[in-house]
Amino acid sequence: MQAANMLLKKIVRCSAFSFSIQHGMKWDLFPLRRTLILSPCLKEDNSHGSSEKVDLDAWKKVMKSGLQDVSKTVSEPKELSDLAAARETLELWRLVGRPVPEKISEEQLKAFMECPSKSAKKKYLKFLHLKELYKKSNKRKMDEKRQRRLETQEKASETEEPKKNPFVCLWSSSMDKAYNWRVAQSMIFGQPLVFDMSYEKYMSVREVANAVRQIVLSEGCNRRSVDPFHIHFCNFKDDSLYHKEFIKSYRGAWDKLLITVTDQCYTDIFPKDKLVYLTADSPKVMKTFDHDKIYILGSMVDKNIKTGVSLAQAKRLGLETAALPLEKYLLWNCGAKNLTLDQMMHILLTLKDTGDWKKALEFVPKRKYCSFVDKPMHELKKTLNLINMLKLGKRPEELQKRFANNYSKRLTQK
Repeated sequence: MQAANMLLKKIVRCSAFSFSIQHGMKWDLFPLRRTLILSPCLKEDNSHGSSEKVDLDAWKKVMKSGLQDVSKTVSEPKELSDLAAARETLELWRLVGRPVPEKISEEQLKAFMECPSKSAKKKYLKFLHLKELYKKSNKRKMDEKRQRRLETQEKASETEEPKKNPFVCLWSSSMDKAYNWRVAQSMIFGQPLVFDMSYEKYMSVREVANAVRQIVLSEGCNRRSVDPFHIHFCNFKDDSLYHKEFIKSYRGAWDKLLITVTDQCYTDIFPKDKLVYLTADSPKVMKTFDHDKIYILGSMVDKNIKTGVSLAQAKRLGLETAALPLEKYLLWNCGAKNLTLDQMMHILLTLKDTGDWKKALEFVPKRKYCSFVDKPMHELKKTLNLINMLKLGKRPEELQKRFANNYSKRLTQK
């Protein structure tokens, strides 16, 4: 057996050695050497594969960007087609005879398309139609007034000789310079007044436009006053609805306004102990005007009565609140006790100049109250109690006890 094994080993060695001599692969018989010889080839193959992968990734990116461009080009025609369809519906409604404006912008068209129901769309178009008619009538009246003025000037020049006026005419530009000088002084030495611009989410586009119109009137009233406030627009964000409406109202004069506009909160600018938030929902009534305090007005319209919003904002920030003493000085008739922003500006300016509540509250609309109260409410209650006591000869506490006893007897009888 051992001899047979030895023969087999010799035969295998001879055959492998002869095969290696014939093919020149003597060193390839060793596995380690084989891996060392084949490793450069493997590296070359791997490099080719990695380069192919990089090319595939770049190709995928190019294809994805092309798909995005295609989607953009597809979405833009969709928007254009929606706008065109909306314009066609407006033309049809105009032919039918419904109140539709003659000229409508893309923003108004988008607002029209966002209306939730057909009745809302009709109301919005009616609002735009009435607004357009109002502008046309104002323009016609201004043209007629200008024409009449020119005619009177021509007649006066024909009949009378020109008179020399010794007085110097103050033009509007010089008056504007005087007003701007006062406002510039108030920005350094004046009392601050804050408009809170964080209520955009609680209002629609039309309500924001109404609020901006009231703020514009407030700014004009403040600019013409003797001792103006230093107005601050806090929580004001660029490209917001407030910003767009202000640019529509002021146009090129927006950047020239002498006011402070910031996106910071008023609590980050002023100390909290000096801030007072004026809201109709406050349980605390304002007694006197404090020149050291900084008053805050919420930039919301009075038509959109949302009770507790401004009060919750003030409580969230830990600020002092106050309400105007309307019940103390006015016999309130009907309606909510929310006033417009321009009315609040008139009231605060009058209080700042005179400190007289009766003179300041004359700017409250007369439809909301019957008359002024000559005496305070506690004195009126005393007089009413005195009248009841003289009529029945008993005090109010005894009257209440008597009423309670009679009411309990009626319940037992039933």
